[in-house]
Amino acid sequence: MTQPPPPPPNQPPPPPGYGYPQGPNPYAQPPQPPQQPQPYGYGHPQQPQPVYAPQPSAPQRKMNAQAVIIVSAVAAIALIIGGGVWYSSSKDGQGDDKNNAAGTNGATGTTGGSGGDGGDGGAAKAPANTASKVLFQVPEPAVGADENSATVVGSWLTDTVYAKSGRAEIVGYDPVKGTKLWTVPLPGPVCEASRHTTADHRTAIVFEPAMPTKDKPSHGCSQVAAIDLEAGKKLWTRTVKSGDQAISLNNVTISANTVAVGSTSGGAAFDITGKPLWAPKPDDVCYDAGYGGGEKLVAVRKCGTYGARQLGIQTIDPVSGKVLSEYKMAKGIEDASIVSTNPLVVAADVNHSAGDGSGISDFFSIDNASGQLRTKISAPGDKYAAKCEGITRIEYCTKLAVGNDKLYVPTEDHDGSGEYSRTNEIVAFDLATGKLDGQRADAGNGWSISPLTMDDGNVIAYKRPPYDKGGEVVSIDGGSFAQTTLMRNPATKPVRDIEFSMQPDYAEIIYADGRLYMSQVYARKPSSTGEKRDLAIAYGTS
Repeated sequence: MTQPPPPPPNQPPPPPGYGYPQGPNPYAQPPQPPQQPQPYGYGHPQQPQPVYAPQPSAPQRKMNAQAVIIVSAVAAIALIIGGGVWYSSSKDGQGDDKNNAAGTNGATGTTGGSGGDGGDGGAAKAPANTASKVLFQVPEPAVGADENSATVVGSWLTDTVYAKSGRAEIVGYDPVKGTKLWTVPLPGPVCEASRHTTADHRTAIVFEPAMPTKDKPSHGCSQVAAIDLEAGKKLWTRTVKSGDQAISLNNVTISANTVAVGSTSGGAAFDITGKPLWAPKPDDVCYDAGYGGGEKLVAVRKCGTYGARQLGIQTIDPVSGKVLSEYKMAKGIEDASIVSTNPLVVAADVNHSAGDGSGISDFFSIDNASGQLRTKISAPGDKYAAKCEGITRIEYCTKLAVGNDKLYVPTEDHDGSGEYSRTNEIVAFDLATGKLDGQRADAGNGWSISPLTMDDGNVIAYKRPPYDKGGEVVSIDGGSFAQTTLMRNPATKPVRDIEFSMQPDYAEIIYADGRLYMSQVYARKPSSTGEKRDLAIAYGTS
């Protein structure tokens, strides 16, 4: 197997050949042209903003009888009840997904990572032997003759299945052996995938109705479907139409039993059974650009014209669509990302001041019940390394975690104490005061550390290694910030090269039950004859 050469000593590995997936989704609506900086209207960063309490006339998202939206059943509804319940990612009632991953290691709820938790609902404990071995590898699917790359976004973990999007399919694997359990074929590529699931292991995806061709490289991401991850079945498929035109959908999420999809044409929602819940209205001058799911459902609602935009961050009832509370951001902020829905944390690049393409200059801690701003947290792009894609992918954030009423973020890499070494730390912001709590978790010389998820009040983090070592997974105590090593990956060159191609910036990472799953979000054509790449790799400790 031909592998790319390792990076220089103590330097970050190069990104995959297809480039960083932090850019806009190639299947999504084209982004608007670069906007001019707008005046920042919040005043002093720590001053609370006016409360925009929900009024009796708060907008309701309902089906319109006059063909505002047409929901077509492409496949029959199949109600297949899966057994079991998601293990909690924290015992404090702040998380109920085993994995909050379906895109990268960013998520909403309390986990800002795509990892799961300690399996049995308690804190992950270090095994007697932390050395891991490769459990299985999944080869990367071939890309079409007329394409250079293809999206393969989406990965999930249950007690019995590790599921991963492939080339126009979802495949379920035995989570330990890697044997193929089932395949759900699709007519076109997966565009987006929910990071969340229902309690009975159902999730949702958005996909194209046909495969791309040379003459038509995209058919639009117009199809939304529910997938039963335990049974390995597609339960139903729906489209959202305005008139007779199918809407291209930019994002999808799940909260409770509601599947919500957003786009530049507005949002729509379905019950997990396929029943329509709400949809866009033809006379609505505002629209739901997208949603954050998990414990609560939060909409990013856009009003006004380009350059004079006002965003409403709305906590809504998943079934009725009723607005429960709303925080209005300052005019001129064009985009926002949902980092967490409970507690509610939003990220935005105010006045395009981040300067690093991260989509984050500030975090906003918001009270779900009242819609009032608790505090604003300044996070300059040259100091902190978290990233969000708020243009169309509303809850697509990486290298973040939220728990203990704190926001955990990594610092940017900086010079270490060793010669030519680089390193960084994880720090925590208090979501009530916006202040750093003074603690930090150091990566160590030559290493770089990033949050993956929360586990019983502790932070599960991934440590990117120097060029001659394997990566590590650690648990950071939520009180003392003491680190406990949970896993050390093999340092052999072939395995190392695969791991370097699936780093937290541009890959999906799930950690649970002493196992680590890393996977690509794009498949690409080989850069040389005979080159082979992996779609996913799984590690496990004994």
